[in-house]
Amino acid sequence: MIIDPSNQSFSENHKLMIGSIVPRPIALVSTLSKDNINNVAPFSYFNGVCSNPPTIMFAPARRGHDGKTKDTLNNIRDTNEFAINIVSEEIVEPMVACSTDYANDIDEFKISNFTPLDCQKISAPRVKESKVTFECKLNTIIKIGDSKPGGGYVVIGEIVLFHVNDDIFKNGKIDLSLLNPVGRLSGNNYSRVFDSFEVKRQIKPDK
Repeated sequence: MIIDPSNQSFSENHKLMIGSIVPRPIALVSTLSKDNINNVAPFSYFNGVCSNPPTIMFAPARRGHDGKTKDTLNNIRDTNEFAINIVSEEIVEPMVACSTDYANDIDEFKISNFTPLDCQKISAPRVKESKVTFECKLNTIIKIGDSKPGGGYVVIGEIVLFHVNDDIFKNGKIDLSLLNPVGRLSGNNYSRVFDSFEVKRQIKPDK
């Protein structure tokens, strides 16, 4: 089957993408508005960019029903900072509670019962219940598409501080089984990271 995305709606393209780009890591992004209102919301178009400097990206799409930008993006534009909280299975349900499009004067920490903690290098709060958090300063925001539903942005940020729970940090690295992260699939489905295998790669070719 060959499908030309220009011949179908953005929602049909979206379904193809989220059904094939799987599993997707989840960034639970916490921000602080210019009116000092906490905000936290999940985004599954999320990944690393590079490690020198340590840099990540996530992509907040415009709202599907009206094309407006989300509070997370608006807050980052105003403050130039945000925190990325990694999602473990233990916090999936409150994370999902944060995904509703609430009004911008609503504190999703209160909706989800997440506990806000002060960050050290940014004003945005972090999520106490998350086992790993990145404090981030904004690098750049790239607009993609137009101002209609389906358009979006790429937010790139530099990690200025790592928070890692002591009990998941073993022998200089994070123990995946103790982090117990989840991945986003299509629909209302999520995946666990239990069934893994190893394939060694060669860094440089033999001369």
